[in-house]
Amino acid sequence: MAAGPDPANGAVSNHRRRRFDVRVVPHRRRSPFRLRDWRMSTKLATVLVVPSMAFLLLAGVQTSTLVGRTTALNDFSSQVGIGRQITAAVHHLQQERDRSAGELGELRKGGDRQAAANDLKPLQAATDKAIVDLSRAAEPLADADASWRVAFSEALEAYDQVVDIRAAIPPAVLSSETILSNYHRAVGALLDLLAEPTPGQNQPALNDAVLRYVQLARVKELSSRVRGQLYAAARAGAYGTEDRVILADLRGQQLTALGAFRVAATSAQIRRYDETSVSPMFLVATDLEERSLSSGGASPQVLPSEQWWSASQQRQESLRQLEAGVLDDAVQQAEEASADQLRATLLVVGGVVTVLLAALLISLLIGRSVARSMRLLRSQALRIAQVELPDALDRLKTVTGGVPRIEVAPAVVRSLDEIGELAEAFVAVHRSAVTVAVEQALMRRNVNAMFVNLARRSQVLVERQLELLDDLEREESDPDQLENLFKLDHLAARMRRNDESLLVLAGTDSTRRWNRPVGLGAVLLAAAAEIEQYQRVRIESVADVHVVGHAVGELVHLLAELLENATAFSRPDTVVVVTARVGAGGPLIEIVDRGLGMSPAALVQANEVLASPPAADVAAVERMGLFVVSHLAARLGLRVRLEGGEDGLVARLALPAELLAAPGNVELDAPPSARMLAAGAARGLAAQPGAGWPGAGTAPGAAVRDLPVAGRPPGVGVPRQGRPMPVRAEDVLAPAAANGNGNGGGWYSRQGPTSPVVPAPAAPPTIPVTAGTNERGLPVRVPMAQLSAVTRSAQPMTAPTRTDPDPEAVGGMLSRLYSGVRRAEAEDTTEIPVPPSGGHDEGGRRQ
Repeated sequence: MAAGPDPANGAVSNHRRRRFDVRVVPHRRRSPFRLRDWRMSTKLATVLVVPSMAFLLLAGVQTSTLVGRTTALNDFSSQVGIGRQITAAVHHLQQERDRSAGELGELRKGGDRQAAANDLKPLQAATDKAIVDLSRAAEPLADADASWRVAFSEALEAYDQVVDIRAAIPPAVLSSETILSNYHRAVGALLDLLAEPTPGQNQPALNDAVLRYVQLARVKELSSRVRGQLYAAARAGAYGTEDRVILADLRGQQLTALGAFRVAATSAQIRRYDETSVSPMFLVATDLEERSLSSGGASPQVLPSEQWWSASQQRQESLRQLEAGVLDDAVQQAEEASADQLRATLLVVGGVVTVLLAALLISLLIGRSVARSMRLLRSQALRIAQVELPDALDRLKTVTGGVPRIEVAPAVVRSLDEIGELAEAFVAVHRSAVTVAVEQALMRRNVNAMFVNLARRSQVLVERQLELLDDLEREESDPDQLENLFKLDHLAARMRRNDESLLVLAGTDSTRRWNRPVGLGAVLLAAAAEIEQYQRVRIESVADVHVVGHAVGELVHLLAELLENATAFSRPDTVVVVTARVGAGGPLIEIVDRGLGMSPAALVQANEVLASPPAADVAAVERMGLFVVSHLAARLGLRVRLEGGEDGLVARLALPAELLAAPGNVELDAPPSARMLAAGAARGLAAQPGAGWPGAGTAPGAAVRDLPVAGRPPGVGVPRQGRPMPVRAEDVLAPAAANGNGNGGGWYSRQGPTSPVVPAPAAPPTIPVTAGTNERGLPVRVPMAQLSAVTRSAQPMTAPTRTDPDPEAVGGMLSRLYSGVRRAEAEDTTEIPVPPSGGHDEGGRRQ
């Protein structure tokens, strides 16, 4: 046995799976570094994330700028707000300085030190309290810009020097200039701290607000220094050598600072200043100050100390109130700017977040829609490619009657975009594929019908040829010529098997039927009788197993194909051994040959074909034996497997329990016909132990002499030769009745059931019986003198015993009648009149 499946058909269809095979391109691995290999969801996410990240980056930069500007304005507002504590500390420090200047002038004249210390102590306590309030208010600004922190540190250091110099005032051990310079330095540091707030660029209004209250604070500081200088002179009782120069310089600086304030101040602030400057208290201090001015070369007047202090103190309080109002305006403006900036920042941030969320939401909705459409399209494509279309093709391949209607599901994507159009196009492709498959199924059905018609016609011709061969074999007496006729008879039987293979190829059942169980030995002998090299088949042992009748024909065909393969691909000088035994899993038939064998790969492919019958195509016709075996095994539910043997192959057939029949319901098989054996039974086909034949032990000579040739009436022998003769499957499987008359066969054949045995007519007399001669000298013929009824004594004819017809035999005859009608319809011939009984056929033979 050396046959293998076509590689194209060796693969078993595996499209029925629970999960789809998503490896569309299994030969190439997906790389995350190749953009074309990215999943659609990844590509959509990338398309959405990259612009979103870019927008988020730009929005973050803009938001950071706005937040920085908001923070700067917030710090500016806090620094301007702390100006209230700074101006308060400056005001108290100015009072302490000016009062200390007066006390120093008094002490220079020999005043009471203790009284001076007691007068300065409340002012010093008020200054200390103002500095403490300033430090407490400055704590939240510990993280402010570096310049403000440096200015604040310098102001505190300057005030510490003031605290240290206070102890030198009562003793008056230091000069007034030295002591007062420390106060001047502390006040200047506080004024520098007051001018430190910076709103940043592009904020001119806020810069002007800071400039206004800083200039007014300087005007107030110069006015305070003038007060202190005049108060010191009043307490001392005279001006010093440099007092007039200092006063002139201070008045000049005061006018300059006042001019700068008027330039930077608003109209309301200028109006408030003008109203303050014309108040009675302010005018009293101004009049007293004008007295201290030298005019016409006269010496400046020394003012009364208490009157001057009281009037100047009221003027300083008026300037303090005006300064507080201007500072409040600046604080309010700074807070409004900070609030506006914070509001703008929040709006921008909220807008950015809203736009980003809206963009992300819209992008997610669009991406989800696209991804869902692609996912549905991909799922539908995989389902069509791996389930629906293969199932439809399988249904169309296995259809036997009319072609079923194949419904094509509509597209799952109903959108009107390109993806929806792609889905519709894919459905159109699916519909076209189904249409082509339906057309192919129709064409395949027509081709199968053609195969069936041709096979039926060929079967009819082969049956007629076999009938003619039967007639020739019955009338032939030459042994050599008879052997040639037997060979021709066997070739015709093989042609009939090829016709049955065509029917299998077309998916149609065989016409040969058997309605009774048959022994497995008879089935094996019938299969061996169907092949050309039947002499090489040796049936060594057969188990006592019987096969149901409806499976006998196809089982014989299957075994014949395997035996044909075994004999064709093994050496001519070897035998093919057939054994049948009952194992643990049921009956097992083994066919062992010694031939070419098969490679492991070819064995695997062949077993795959046997396990799953392929579709009929050109390759199946080229390897018809394996194709027929696989399809017949699938019909019968057999398990056929090829395995490597020692020198060849081993074919194993496992018979299922459904094909077995109970031994009690089986009739005895018929004795083999003359076609079965050679005279000497040299090949051991029938006279083997366990073959299941009743006549296996008959003497060879008797078998040669008595067994009739199939198709010849019993009792008419023919000369036999010492060589094997072919036998047909119907001759092997024809059952014999218990009385040996042979009626009741159920196998389809061209002759129907065997008729009862009729005694051969008696031979006519050697010397003709005449009634003399006529006038011409010719013998006169005696009518009916040559008949056996005349030559024998007249005896009454005994009526044959009437028996009831066998129902199975009647069923077999009806089956053969229906088969004959089908053959007649296949031949498409006109009715030919049958000659009357006693006539002659076209060859001159008697009917």
